[in-house]
Amino acid sequence: MVVKGYALASRDHTLLSLSALVLLLVISCTSINSDTGSQSDSFADNLNSDVELRNNSEDARTGNEIMAPELTGIAGWINSDPFTLENLRGKVVLIDVWTYTCVNCIRTLPYLRDWHSKYAESGLVVIGLHSPEFEFEKHESNVISATLNYDLKYPILLDNDMDTWRALNNQFWPAKYLIDGDGYIRYTHFGEGDYLETELQIRALLEEIGVSVSSIEPNLESERTIDPLARMSNDIMKRQTRELYAGFDRNYVTLQQGGAPYVMHVEYYSEPNIDIDYQSPREYLNHHIYVQGLWRNTSESLKHARYTENYEDYLAINFFARTVNVVMGFENKPYDVKVTMNGSPVSKSHSGEDVWHDEDGNSFVTVSSADMYRLINLPEFEGHELKISSNSSEFEVFAYTFGSYLD
Repeated sequence: MVVKGYALASRDHTLLSLSALVLLLVISCTSINSDTGSQSDSFADNLNSDVELRNNSEDARTGNEIMAPELTGIAGWINSDPFTLENLRGKVVLIDVWTYTCVNCIRTLPYLRDWHSKYAESGLVVIGLHSPEFEFEKHESNVISATLNYDLKYPILLDNDMDTWRALNNQFWPAKYLIDGDGYIRYTHFGEGDYLETELQIRALLEEIGVSVSSIEPNLESERTIDPLARMSNDIMKRQTRELYAGFDRNYVTLQQGGAPYVMHVEYYSEPNIDIDYQSPREYLNHHIYVQGLWRNTSESLKHARYTENYEDYLAINFFARTVNVVMGFENKPYDVKVTMNGSPVSKSHSGEDVWHDEDGNSFVTVSSADMYRLINLPEFEGHELKISSNSSEFEVFAYTFGSYLD
C-alpha cells in the first residue's frame, strides 16, 4: 500500500515503533517542530485594459530569475473567465497559493484584499491559486462560499489536482509568487508575515512597467507578533502545540519516517478505514490527539462511528496556545459539537467566535459546512485540556490548528 508516495511498513513493525515512541515520550521530551462564482467586472476591465505601459523589467533583472510556469490543470474559475499567464504579459502578477481551511492562509487574506483594492487599476493582477489540503476543499461550492465569506474579489483558480502547485515546485501554504511584466518570478514568500516587504516589491515591479504608485500609500502598520512564551520554553511540551492531523495517511507516514505521530493510540495504526472502540488515557501530552469511544480512522480524518446520547465519545488534547481552531467535516445535516476546557464549559470570555452557549452555559459549535471553526480565544498563552464531542455520527475531525499572536 502506498500513501502519498511512501511505501508503508509492515503493520507489526509500525505497531512496535509506536509502542516504543509512546514509552520514549513518557520517559523524556521528544523534539517536535511547531508551528456563487460571479465574474468580477473590475478584474475583467484590468485584464482587457488597453493602457500602454513602459516595461523596464529586463533592465532590472539579474539574469538568475526563472520564467513562471503556465497555469495548468485548473478545474474551475471563480470571479473570472479562464485566462493564461501569457495573457497577462505587461502586468504584474501575484499568485497566492492558499486553501480555505488553512488558518495561516486566512490570516494573509486582509493584505491580499488590500493590495488588490489599491493596485488592480495600476496593473497588478492577484490570483488566488486554491490548492486543496483535504478532499472536501476540491468542491467548487465550498470554495465559492469561502470566497464570498472572505470578500475576495480577485480571480480564484481551483488547482484541485495540484498541477500548478507542482509546476511551481511549491511546498507551502500560504505561498506567494510575484511575477514581472515579462513573466519572470521576481520575488517569493512562504508562510505569514513580511507584508510590507511584499508590498514594496509589488510597488517596485509596477514602477518597472511604467506605473507611478507614489500617490498610493503602502500599509505601514506594524505586523502582529507572536507571544514569546510560545517558543521560549526549554520544555518542548510547554511550547505552542503543533498542527495536529487526525487522518490515517498523515499519521502513518509520519510514524514510518521516524517522527512523532499525532494520534496516540496503538490500535489506530492496525489498518485504515475501520471502526475502533478507543479508551482514552487519564493524562494527555501536548502535541497529540487522544480518542474515546467508537471512531473510524479514515485517510484524512477521525469520524465518529455511531450515534450517542450523552456526548460520551470525544477527542481530547492538551494544548498550549492562545487560540485553537478545528477543521471539521459536513455531509448532510448540521450537528452540534460540545466544547469543554478543563472539564467545564468554555467561558464566553475564552470562546472563539464560532462558539455559542445554551441557557445552562454549555458551550457548543454548530457544524453546517466543511470548514475551520474557531473554538478558543485566550487572553494569555496558556496550557489547557480541550475536549470536543458530538452525538452525531457525522461528526468528523480533520485537523487542529493553533495561534499565539499578541493582541
